[in-house]
Amino acid sequence: MSEKLQQLETHCNGALGDAVVESRISYGELTLDVAREKILDVLTFLRDDADCLFEILIDICGVDWPAREQRFDVVYHLLSPRHNSRIRVKLRTDETTPVASAVGVYPASNWFEREAYDMYGILFSGHPDLRRLLTDYGFQGYPLRKDFPLTGYVEVRYDEEQKRVVYEPVELAQEFRSFDFESPWEGTRSALPGDEKATPPVGRA
Repeated sequence: MSEKLQQLETHCNGALGDAVVESRISYGELTLDVAREKILDVLTFLRDDADCLFEILIDICGVDWPAREQRFDVVYHLLSPRHNSRIRVKLRTDETTPVASAVGVYPASNWFEREAYDMYGILFSGHPDLRRLLTDYGFQGYPLRKDFPLTGYVEVRYDEEQKRVVYEPVELAQEFRSFDFESPWEGTRSALPGDEKATPPVGRA
């Protein structure tokens, strides 16, 4: 398998040239870091080349590195059923620079790109319907960014007096929450419900 991946890496690097910024094999999979503006050329090659035939798009996801100038990684996972192999393609972008939509190469990327936009605010140019997918209408912010507050900005509840759903700013009643349980690293000294079944009989360790 390692020799097969090395051959694939050499083939991709030779055919794609400067479109590949870096390549590496780790965890039994080849990863290509590619130039953002070349992503459609790379994906088309990987789909159509006889030695690749990565015809199935498994997923597109985002990764947030807020301290980095280009804070987002956009990661594509591809599968080749004919060669029984996988490949990972990565690129970098920022909050304002769009990535070319892959819908024309892999139609399945439609909702994956909408999810990345909804969760991270990653922009995709040429997408046929780039709008939020998982969050509610009027949602503020991007929940999977690392600088997004864990509590969110607003809370939603049904108001009995107004007979409708209302949105209100999040207000924490206390600075932090206290729990009755001890540190999970140390374990509790008292038996929790259900633990008595794991207690060894007297005289046996």
